[in-house]
Order: sequence, then structure tokens, then C-alpha cells
Amino acid sequence: MKLYIGNKNYSTWSLRAWLIVDKHNLKHEEVQLTLDSPSFYQQLHDISPTLRVPTLVDGDVTIWESLAICEYINDTYLLGSAWPKNNAVKAKARALACEMHAGFSQLRAEMPMNIRAKRALPLSNQAKKDIQRIEAIWSEQYQQFKQQGGWLFGQWSIVDAMFAPVLLRFNTYNIELNAEASAYMKHALSCPSLQRWITESAKETDIVTADEAGTEL
Repeated sequence: MKLYIGNKNYSTWSLRAWLIVDKHNLKHEEVQLTLDSPSFYQQLHDISPTLRVPTLVDGDVTIWESLAICEYINDTYLLGSAWPKNNAVKAKARALACEMHAGFSQLRAEMPMNIRAKRALPLSNQAKKDIQRIEAIWSEQYQQFKQQGGWLFGQWSIVDAMFAPVLLRFNTYNIELNAEASAYMKHALSCPSLQRWITESAKETDIVTADEAGTEL
């Protein structure tokens, strides 16, 4: 199994796919490519039809989208354990994962993931609404499941992978949250896999200018 990813400091979608592989200690080869470089597109030319990361190659199977990669890993290697077992709870987890996957466009646009940085920046009203919605999700789920493991649905699941880049964005831009959402964020940031990603991102030196938003704190 081979997983193609981008720069760990910036690549949000790569992080999501990488987390499910790393957290479950699945044997794989990691191929890291430099975003926005000629070699990036050259190396993906015969692998991914979208020329994007993450892309997973597992034997004769190629998957080029992060949520689909998580689903494939879950179905193929984890016996479905990366979603809650209860059908109703699983449906809500899928809904939240898809909401993160497709939504919060203004937050994404204004607050690029930049793990190494500590920045301040003005936010639009829509970006603030995005933050408020995420805060509400984290608060509700943490209150309900904190005694069952501290993740959004008690045990770590794909929905936690989907929200992981937001944790890092909020950390970079010093976003204040209520007590429950902050408790979830603290718990999630302590995850060994996420800490490993953060440590490795700090060693990178490439700069993606488009993702260097805000002013240094």
C-alpha cells in the first residue's frame, strides 16, 4: 500500500487520509510530494486522474480522494471499526463528516492550515459563522461522548480525521472556543498520531505563499 501526500505543514486532505493509516498502524509506503511544484504533477501524472493528494495505491486499486480513502481503509482493513457500530449514530457521524468535507468554505479560504505558524487575521462574518457551527458540533458531541473516550463519538472515528485540520487551523490562529469544544480540541491535539504529524511538519522548509495568511503573533 502506497500513500501519496503533500507537505505536512499545509496539506489538509493528506492529513485526513494519513491519520487513519497511521492510527491503525497499517503497513504502507509514504510518498511525500512538494505542493505546487513541477515534480508534484509529474509524479502524479500516471497515478491520479485529478493530480491531487492524497492518493492511495493498494495493489491494483487507486483512490484519489480523502474520504473515499478512509472508507476504503475502513472496509478493507478495519472491519468497519472506524465508524460507530450503531446505525443511527453512524448515520450522524457520516453526516458530520460529509458536512466537514463539503462545507465551511469561507473558513477554508480565510484560514489555510499552516501548522508551523502562529498568526492573527481578521475574519469575515461568514468565517465566524463557520467557526460557530464547528464549535457547536464539537460541544454537543463532546458533552455526549466524553465519558466514552473523548472523541466526537467516544472512540476515534473517520469524523475525527475529517475535523483534524480544523484543530490545527484553530491552534494557528488562536481561535477561542467554549469549554466543551476546547476540551475536545485539547484531547484531539494530544493524539500521538497527530503529534507525530505536527512534529514532522515543523521540520519542513518549503513555503506555499498562498497559505501564509495573517500576521505573526
